[in-house]
Amino acid sequence: MSVFLWVCLLTWSLSDSAAGAELASPQDVSILTLNTNYILTWNWTTNSADAPHVTFTTEHIPAFKLELKKKTEWYTACKDSPYKSCDLTACNLYYKSIHFLRVRASVNGSHSDWVEIEFCPDTDANVGPPSKVDLSPAGSDLDVLITDPLTSKNTSMREHLKELYYNIQYWEQTEDTQVLKPSFLGSPVNLVTLPSLKSWTLYCVRVQTRGDDFYNKSSTFTLPYCMQTQGPLPWWQIFLYFLASLLIFFFLVLICLCCSFYCFRELKSVLYPSNPLPSYFNEYLHDSPSSDVPRLLTPDSESELLCEVTVCPQPVVLEVHQPPLEALLEPDIRHTRQDSSGSTDSGVYSTEGGSSTRHRLPPSCEGSGTSCQDTFDPELVKMRDMTFGIANQAEIPDEGVVDVSV
Repeated sequence: MSVFLWVCLLTWSLSDSAAGAELASPQDVSILTLNTNYILTWNWTTNSADAPHVTFTTEHIPAFKLELKKKTEWYTACKDSPYKSCDLTACNLYYKSIHFLRVRASVNGSHSDWVEIEFCPDTDANVGPPSKVDLSPAGSDLDVLITDPLTSKNTSMREHLKELYYNIQYWEQTEDTQVLKPSFLGSPVNLVTLPSLKSWTLYCVRVQTRGDDFYNKSSTFTLPYCMQTQGPLPWWQIFLYFLASLLIFFFLVLICLCCSFYCFRELKSVLYPSNPLPSYFNEYLHDSPSSDVPRLLTPDSESELLCEVTVCPQPVVLEVHQPPLEALLEPDIRHTRQDSSGSTDSGVYSTEGGSSTRHRLPPSCEGSGTSCQDTFDPELVKMRDMTFGIANQAEIPDEGVVDVSV
């Protein structure tokens, strides 16, 4: 009897020690969802000595595979992870199917029991608000353009929720602190026009997604979007717009006229230059000097009318500077006095009776029978004539013989 009690006591003590050494399982297992994004979360509490070494493993499997008689393997989503959560988005869980999820803890090769939950995205997953809301004025109304919520693959949630529609809430924004009663409008389409709005009034809009009324799937409202409506323009704005358009048109016409005048002036300066052609050119270009009709050159007369024109510079006229009258008269008077006193001939030239003038020939021509016309210089004769004219104009007493030298 004593031996039997001793064996029972030993067995009980061993079972208590094994139960005390068993690892605690995860607690409060739940899943966070938004459209097709799924994250499994849990809590786990144990001795502080095991906390730094604990890891978690998460697995999933479709429900229809568990019903098969043959043995099936679970799909691992997160293995030996130190975090208390596991992202199941990349597992591509079918939206209309039921899935089983389980998680366990592991410390130094010891494992806790699996904690298992059931999950169906169609009934359990939350739907998100519209990804984008745009407002645009439509006269005195407002157009609301709604973009569908997106899946994890950036596609529309209408692929999974065929009855998706939107609940639109809008109200008039006033400066008063009193909140006006908002209006609601449901629409299954993405473009909605809010009717019966006031002109030139500020309205605010926010939108909610409704997935399925049977499962009461709805999202939160978006942030308010505000915009002012439009309406008929007042008369003073119409007048200002008309005046501005008139001024713009006037300036455009003025610029066009200035450009046309400038182009006409440049074209006229090219076709009709300000410097006309000389008259001796015009008489060959026209039939007559007063005619503007150009002369046409025929093949027979073309060779006869062609001529060569040589432009010569204007001849330079030499300026003759006359010496002072005293310098011209004093030597002549002195020479005349010498001749009147009975001196011999000066050898330049002399006049008898003042009736004729004899020019002295150059030395090369004196005493020779040849003609000296080739050495005759008309400029010298011109200068002598000028001097002679000046001498005749002076009042000099005629003594009979006058010698003029140049």
